[in-house]
Amino acid sequence: MPKDTRVLVIGLGRFGGSLALELVSSGWEVLGVDSTQRLVQEFAERLTHTVMADSTDPEALRQIGAHEFSRAVVGIGTDVEASILTTSLLVDLGVSNVWAKAVSRQHGRILEQIGAHHVVLPEHDMGERVAHLVTGRMLDFIEFEDEFALGKTRPPAEAVGMRLGDSQLRSKYGITVVCIKRPGEDFTYATADTVVHRGDVLIVAGKTRQVERFAERS
Repeated sequence: MPKDTRVLVIGLGRFGGSLALELVSSGWEVLGVDSTQRLVQEFAERLTHTVMADSTDPEALRQIGAHEFSRAVVGIGTDVEASILTTSLLVDLGVSNVWAKAVSRQHGRILEQIGAHHVVLPEHDMGERVAHLVTGRMLDFIEFEDEFALGKTRPPAEAVGMRLGDSQLRSKYGITVVCIKRPGEDFTYATADTVVHRGDVLIVAGKTRQVERFAERS
């Protein structure tokens, strides 16, 4: 864990609140900030520190020591103007890593333009992820930048009983089998000598469309 384990979380709604609690459970010190007294009181006993403050006020941010944090999360979603202004102020204060929640792609682009280092679209990302699970054979799906993804899926019939090195899955589908899980066992790293069995679960990596295409054959 880094030496500086403090995180400033502004906005203690569903996203910011759950994120703050997860950070605390992982051993991080969290200063939770919200303009609503009810939310501040709700999290007072669960976070390291909580403060009621208007994060769109530069002086209020200075008073809570926002400039002393190297990591901050702006979890404000419904008030887009407050989200943008708060993010801009944190960047101006020199916070070196600012994560900001966006409620739309347009909102996300604005946050990037004003200097947010990381933009999160939780509703969009989760909707996209669930769509893959509902419409395909994917057991789980995570998409990263540049249309790169990890997929959790069953092996296609053509690979069952074969060594991965002989299956030619990479040349056929453009994916790499990263891990494999046998029923009742833990995940293990896959190698060229790994033999695929019916009922196995595979973690595959590759371009999003290639991972989707591979899962369709499972």
